Order: sequence, then C-alpha cells, then structure tokens
Amino acid sequence: MSTLAHTMMTAARPSETGLAGPGELDRYPYAESPGVDRVAPPSWEGGDAELGRVARRAAGSRGRGLHGQLVQQLGQMIVSGDLGADRPLVPEEIGQRFEVSRTVVRESLRVLEAKGLVSARPNVGTRVRPVSDWNLLDPDIIEWRAFGPQRDDQRRELNELRWTIEPLAARLAAGHGRDDVQQRLADMVEIMGHALTQGDGLTFSRADAEFHSLLIQLAGNRMLEHLSGIVSAALQVSGGPVTGCDRPTEAAVAQHARIAEALASGDSQAAESAMRQLLTVHPEAERVVPAPREH
Repeated sequence: MSTLAHTMMTAARPSETGLAGPGELDRYPYAESPGVDRVAPPSWEGGDAELGRVARRAAGSRGRGLHGQLVQQLGQMIVSGDLGADRPLVPEEIGQRFEVSRTVVRESLRVLEAKGLVSARPNVGTRVRPVSDWNLLDPDIIEWRAFGPQRDDQRRELNELRWTIEPLAARLAAGHGRDDVQQRLADMVEIMGHALTQGDGLTFSRADAEFHSLLIQLAGNRMLEHLSGIVSAALQVSGGPVTGCDRPTEAAVAQHARIAEALASGDSQAAESAMRQLLTVHPEAERVVPAPREH
C-alpha cells in the first residue's frame, strides 16, 4: 500500500462552500441600521415555529461554523418541505432566530441561491424555489434528500444514475495504461480488505468512494469526470443496499478487485460486467439509511 493512499484515507473530507459571486442579495441590506438595538423577535407560526426550533438546535452546535450550520439547517428545511415553495425568507428574521450576523445570513442565502433552492428578486425579496429549479446533482442536496422524507426516491434515483454512469466509465477506463491510477485503485482494494479485517467501516467507506472516483477519472471523459462527485455523494449517503454492499464484506472487496484486474488487463467487457454486478441491488438487504456524515 502506498503512503499516499494510506494518508488519503485518514484525511478529513474537504468542505465545499459553493459560494456564489456577488448577486441580487447584496442589494437587500437589512432594514435595521448599524448600532440600533433589535426589537423582540417576531412571532412565527406554523413553519416559522419549526424554524425557531431548528434555530435553537443549531445554536448549540458550533462544530460546522456559523455559515456552514445555517446553510445546512435552512437547506434541510427547504428540501424536507418545512419551508415550502414560494415561502418568503426574511434575512433579518433568520438572523434573529439563528442568532447570527447579517453577513452570515447573506452568505448562506447566496450558497442556497447557487444551489437553486432560493431566489432573490427586486420588490419580491428572497423566496424558496420549487423542486423543479433545484440543482438535484448538488452533493449537499443529494444528502439532504437522502435524510429527509424523499429518502426512498433519492436512493432509487441515485442507483439508477450510477447504473448509467459507472458501467460505462469502467468500459472506457479499461486499458488506458495510467499506471499511477491503476496502482491507486489497487491500493484502495487493499485498504478495503484491511479495513474489513479491522472492522473499520469508516475507512472502508472512504476507500470505496475513492475507488469509484478514480475509476471515473481513468475513463478519460471529462463530462463523466464531472459527475464523479455525484457518485461519491451517493456512496456517502445511500449506504450499501443500493450498491450491493450492505456492509463491508469479503465479497465486496473481491468484486472491487475483479474490476481493478479487468481495468489493468484492458478487458473492457469484463470491467463493465463486474461493475454491473457490484451495482446489483439485493432485495433482501436491509434498507437502512446511515446517520448524516460529519462535515
């Protein structure tokens, strides 16, 4: 196993800010003036009461940073339907409820706007957009859907998408002669086997995700490579049942090894077939959604 591969498996997952550039939201500063004390928070009914409850929970968890927490909380609430389509989002009220500054609110709404979840318009303000406008390929939205009421649809859609992407990527990647990437694929298989013997599910999961990302890179198709983040997100949030690996097993390691061997030997048909076998859904597998990953 190479030192690089081992280090890669123990490194923290990089965060993705997704910050958009300056846009409409910059034109809408709060109505309050700097230095003026705020009045009592408005009384929010219905979904507003839910927002207040979530805000209190978020305020007690600072590990993600204020900006990341607010994006996460608002994103989850929008995707789950707690904040429905065309719902107005008043920055000042959000700031008061979540006890964050106007800058944090403004930057968080920019991120959500870049993901297609909200829009800012003159004389209208910031509103929640319908599902048809969301960037459903965004890794964060994939995660939020996977842990919300739409979890079953998200798992099915991810599996169908992977069936389209990965067998093709395996066929294209076969025999490309990238010795460095082939070695890293072999490293990932070795790490998965070691993690299995150690009962280390987290390391197994990281190696699995890296294996699939490397395979797509090896395909040499930039459009497919652009979708590698989707596959990674699918592996992170979907759990094993949709991949045929409901938990780390020797069979899963062996199937990954067969894919790596087919790629190294240039057997495109065998590589594609092995990938399809890996993606086979086992109906008897217990469909349990794991806890959300830490960022």
